Amino acid sequence: MNEAPLSALFILLAALIVMSAFFSSSETGMMTLNRYRLKHLAKTGHRGAKRASKMLQRTDQLIGVILIGNNFVNIFASSIATVIAIRLWGDAGIAIATILLTVVILIFAEVTPKTLAALFPERIAFPASYVLQPLLKILYPIVWLVNLFTGAILKLLRVSAKDASSEHLSREELRTLVNEAGALIPRKHKDMLVSILDLEKVTVNDIMVPRNEVVGIDLDDDLETILRQARNSQHTRLPVFKGDINNIQGMLHLRNLSKLLMQEDINKAMIMQLCREPYFIPESTPLHLQLINFQKAKRRIGIVVDEYGDVLGIATLEDILEEIVGDFTTDYAATSPDIIPQDDGTYIIDGSAHIRTINKMLGWKLPTDGPKTLNGLITETLETIPENNVCLKVNGVRIEVLQIKDNVVKAATVHPPLRRQKLRTGT
Repeated sequence: MNEAPLSALFILLAALIVMSAFFSSSETGMMTLNRYRLKHLAKTGHRGAKRASKMLQRTDQLIGVILIGNNFVNIFASSIATVIAIRLWGDAGIAIATILLTVVILIFAEVTPKTLAALFPERIAFPASYVLQPLLKILYPIVWLVNLFTGAILKLLRVSAKDASSEHLSREELRTLVNEAGALIPRKHKDMLVSILDLEKVTVNDIMVPRNEVVGIDLDDDLETILRQARNSQHTRLPVFKGDINNIQGMLHLRNLSKLLMQEDINKAMIMQLCREPYFIPESTPLHLQLINFQKAKRRIGIVVDEYGDVLGIATLEDILEEIVGDFTTDYAATSPDIIPQDDGTYIIDGSAHIRTINKMLGWKLPTDGPKTLNGLITETLETIPENNVCLKVNGVRIEVLQIKDNVVKAATVHPPLRRQKLRTGT
């Protein structure tokens, strides 16, 4: 080697540094590949993705062949650099070669290629797999021997490959992945995906129509009143009860009743024959489970009951779907009788309005882990039933009680939370 011309040695040294850069970038590129995108590309038939995915199934072998190649070329490059330095500067060249080679390898064979690979892992890893795969076959005996000793050392340290973290995403990790998807997923689709993940946190009690707002047919009413109610109803399914809503007899689909309306000899018994048995739902049922239950039972509406069997309200399939896709109205705040916008930017909100509905429609963050309605939130915050118009603030939202009747807050003026503005001060 001492007889070789310096030009050849410099060319060989440059080639070794390029090879070192290849191994360094390959390691970073392979390890920083998005595993879920990699699986998707492999399923679509991408050859580079298939090859990289196969190699990543045995990371010990992949890392082994990369490090063997990298260390070999780095040591070889060190030897060549030493020879060149001695021929140029004599014995003092050893120290010079060590310093210069360290800087060169650090910049051109480590930091720069690894940074590029971290920024563009697919552009580096996929082409590199065409070289690494046959190289692994050639060096397999050495890789196997190295991994044998490595495995023995890990056993002494009581480390097992089974202890490695799973690639499966948790619910919170999936939520973060969806939120960080950027422009790859439309905003509406993001909201739907996150809403699906949140279904298990919401119970039927959170989205039901309370019993005082339930529209139903009372069999104690006269037949003319019942038929008039059926003709003018805005709903297609009505609960049928006798005297009190806790005494539900069944569910009536008005489409079936329309056939009887053409007859003159209608009676309540004929109406009851058209009713379907009521479907009851425990109030604490999570929405994701109730969605499945609706599907299994072939139902679209259920009666929500508490632990004592008393009726609390009704929940429909539409209510659950709205939790996922949003309300079907375009401007709920403008059309809902419970939320009335005012010219000064405030809202007059009915005391029976659900906190979740207020938050969703107005983009606020009122607490939902306690009372379900605005009236409940006010009374819990005050720890008493207000006897006159009072003002309070909850999570930055100012609430002024407008009307109280029968120990219940009927309406309140609600001010939107103030947004903090950054003030610029001069010096």
